[in-house]
Amino acid sequence: MTGLSRRGFSLAVPALAAAGAGLPSVTSAQAPAGDERPAAPVPLAQIRVGRFKVTALTDGYVDMPYEYFPGRSAAEVEAAAKAQFSARTGGVRLMFNQYLIEDGRSRILIDAGPGGTIGQSGRLPAGLGALGLDRGKVDAVIVTHMHQDHIGGLVAGEQANFSRAEIYVDRRELAHWTNPATRSASPSYLQNGIKLAGEVARLYPKLQAIDGQREIVPGVSIVDLAGHTPGHIGVRIADAGQSLVMAGDMLFPVVHPAGLDVNFLFEQDRPAAQAMRTRFFQRAAAEGSLIAATHMPFPGLGRVVADQGQYRWLPAAWAFQD
Repeated sequence: MTGLSRRGFSLAVPALAAAGAGLPSVTSAQAPAGDERPAAPVPLAQIRVGRFKVTALTDGYVDMPYEYFPGRSAAEVEAAAKAQFSARTGGVRLMFNQYLIEDGRSRILIDAGPGGTIGQSGRLPAGLGALGLDRGKVDAVIVTHMHQDHIGGLVAGEQANFSRAEIYVDRRELAHWTNPATRSASPSYLQNGIKLAGEVARLYPKLQAIDGQREIVPGVSIVDLAGHTPGHIGVRIADAGQSLVMAGDMLFPVVHPAGLDVNFLFEQDRPAAQAMRTRFFQRAAAEGSLIAATHMPFPGLGRVVADQGQYRWLPAAWAFQD
């Protein structure tokens, strides 16, 4: 498994770490009138990273049973959730956060959410609509990995919903999830995701299978975070001395970052996932990195900090910063 390189993961953000500079407040907007779901506030949060505007969107959420976190018993996970005042009847609430990157020339979306295939989801189009956009105005979608909750929105309704966009997926990831041997060897709870991965490959014939750490456009580059899945990647944006990494599924609420030995049910190579998280958390804490995490409470922005020998998640103090 490829490890983190200093060059690929250098995420120190002195200006942001010191003051959360240039980060305005969370806003909300009503879903467009044509949306089939009941009108509800659509949360939006925008930050600036140099010349880039990054908008945090969400496709919705799901509550995952407490027993879905190997390394801790269900009772231990529920107790931790209660201690964090986040316990729910259905389990640990995972958000489906997506991030839209704009630089005035291109619009790049990180993941597409489950698109209504899991939990209370399918809200991404409404979020884009609140920005005056639709899926046809997205130039590229970078897929952090091909689990169902990250690709469902690409092919919901069995159509290419981002038909104009370039789709980027790590080559290892694509090969794994479209391999018939993976389907035959995988448990039932992965089968829907495997089917969707095949649909992505079929409906996006110009999909770009990428290798390793590379730049997509100037200032937007791929970070290798393989472990959670065979080709799990992150996305780093950097400009004018500021940076942010979209870390995909490196963190899950309640259990991370404190539980380095805690996995998620859908991870097939648990030692690899643990090893990568250990390296990621160590580097992120050492550098004070600003992170965007798919499943952490919206907008998923924060830092991993070391506190008396244990890691913890510190939500970014960014609202209404001067």
